[in-house]
Amino acid sequence: MAADLGRAGQYLVQSLRLMVGVPDYGAYLRHMAATHPDQEPLSYEDFFRNRMDARYGGKGRIGRCC
Repeated sequence: MAADLGRAGQYLVQSLRLMVGVPDYGAYLRHMAATHPDQEPLSYEDFFRNRMDARYGGKGRIGRCC
């Protein structure tokens, strides 16, 4: 039962992070290991920058409030 609660807590944290736009580096690493074992995964910093660029339009884009 404790393991089930721990797992539920992990899913809750992951869901909340995704809702506010924080990318899941652990999921990315698991995906890379499972589907692209021949490629080296990005560092956390590069992964985070890549996800933010994808979400907000990348370099050279002028940020807007509205």
